[in-house]
Amino acid sequence: MLRTACRQARAWQLQHPGEPPIFVSVNVAVRQVWDSDLVADVADTLEETGLEPGLLQLELTESAVMGSSGRPIQTLKALSDMGVRIAIDDFGTGYSNLAYLSRLPVSVLKLDGSFVRGFQYEERASAPPNPADEVIVEAMVQLAHRLGLTVTAECVETSAQATRLRRIGCDTGQGWLYSRPVSPDRISELLGDPGVQAGVGKP
Repeated sequence: MLRTACRQARAWQLQHPGEPPIFVSVNVAVRQVWDSDLVADVADTLEETGLEPGLLQLELTESAVMGSSGRPIQTLKALSDMGVRIAIDDFGTGYSNLAYLSRLPVSVLKLDGSFVRGFQYEERASAPPNPADEVIVEAMVQLAHRLGLTVTAECVETSAQATRLRRIGCDTGQGWLYSRPVSPDRISELLGDPGVQAGVGKP
């Protein structure tokens, strides 16, 4: 999976040399963080495919890293030192310890979709919004930014959600509002569409 993703990301770059470089995200299982070969595998893959380390993002769930010590932390640090981006996926469903995160080589937090789903109301709807939803997410975004982290909101499905998330400071968004899962060829078409490029990733 890692080699396939990196090879495809590099192919997109070669197909669209005039576009800003995009990064590719790959999920990493808990057992892989404990695997002593992970760092070497990533380094070999990047060299083989020609993808720059900064354009690879490895995503781990919050429970996979929070409270970890020893080899997992050493592995993440080695990957970060290599230039690879480390992201915490589904953030907010587990320990949610931002103070601990400050000691980890993490650069991105991906807010769990359960927070974003609380933003589904439309501004014109008769039902009042729950202010706690926005207060909680805004607090997490502000704390993450103070730690030098960027924040991605998951499961963004409506323009109303995107508007609120943008207002409280989310850096990027991910979800069906932007695109359903598509084939590599379709992604290549989207990368060549200036109208799509202008809004990719932005909540």
